[in-house]
Amino acid sequence: MLLTRRQAICAAAGAAVAAPYVAKASLPVSPYSKRQYSKRAVELVRGSLVVDMLAPIKIDFEPSFYSVPMSEQMTADFRASGINAIHHAIGIGGNNGREQALSFLATWGNYVARNSHVLVGVDKFADILRAKKDGKVAVIMGLQNADQFNRPADVKMFYELGLRCSQLTYNSQNRIGSGSTDRIDGGVSDFGASIIEEMNKVGMLVDVSHCGDRTTLDGIEISKKPIAITHSNCRALIDHPRVKTDEAIKAMAAKGGVMGITGVRNFVSKTDPTTIVNYADHIDHVVKLVGIDHVGIGTDSDLYGYDDTSPEMNKMLRGAYKDSYAFREKIDIEGFDHPLKMYDLVEELIRRNYSNANINAVLGGNFQRLLTATWGG
Repeated sequence: MLLTRRQAICAAAGAAVAAPYVAKASLPVSPYSKRQYSKRAVELVRGSLVVDMLAPIKIDFEPSFYSVPMSEQMTADFRASGINAIHHAIGIGGNNGREQALSFLATWGNYVARNSHVLVGVDKFADILRAKKDGKVAVIMGLQNADQFNRPADVKMFYELGLRCSQLTYNSQNRIGSGSTDRIDGGVSDFGASIIEEMNKVGMLVDVSHCGDRTTLDGIEISKKPIAITHSNCRALIDHPRVKTDEAIKAMAAKGGVMGITGVRNFVSKTDPTTIVNYADHIDHVVKLVGIDHVGIGTDSDLYGYDDTSPEMNKMLRGAYKDSYAFREKIDIEGFDHPLKMYDLVEELIRRNYSNANINAVLGGNFQRLLTATWGG
């Protein structure tokens, strides 16, 4: 199959970014890409458990996508990606949040079931280990809000429907707390505290990625179990309301949590070019601040990136956020916007002298520890 024009451009750009330290690469990993990687990088990706803690199956919300079987190209890209588990979650909210959540679980749960040659659902962490062994991708069902919970008892109901992770808030205020783009952050409410208690009880992962600063700290403090920041970056490196302060990162780590670093351009760097080098700077910052055990990957993108969506979908996505998100012409970053991006990330971590054990931890070992403690198995 021929590469699209954008895939060819991205391949060239990625090679240019990586050139100083991938010059000796010699191993291809996909028949659909001309990218080649060092033997060490290939062995690390294939030997590690790779978990992307925010990665929709596809950034496409049209019935024409999920009503048909997965394409041959997408099947091959998933298998070549090296990714063993993805946290499939979208933002919902509003008065009909419960209905949106039920529709999401039904639609995408059905899609996973109909594409069982590639994907598999997740109950306990053992399902992710089994997926890797079988050459499949495990799909963790999550939601980027908690408007589906009208009462504490709903937490158990949604857990039994397959929901394994829930953010407390999206970008705006709800009954639990405040979002990252709210003008005022009042922290976690009494109702929110009761929801967190129920999430701890049933074994649903608490996620504070989109929460406001006060709500983030409250959520970490109230939870009796470690929490996740599944997809965010470091405010010490970029001043943006959707990324986390050092105070929050330290509190998350002190509780035993893990933070996934996202590749959304406006959360990574304020200036262009924005590349995988800038992305890895956020990993470095978390490591220096709280240690290697508390950082992972949460790309906040599908295999192909936002810039590959249709003009209509791209416009709709951009229009759903406040101006404070400060989107630029591109949403993805160079070198991290294609199905083989985990190999490129490993090459960059190798260049920075990360050990094999530490690369294993970043790729998924840290989230394995957190998710096993949360779910069991």
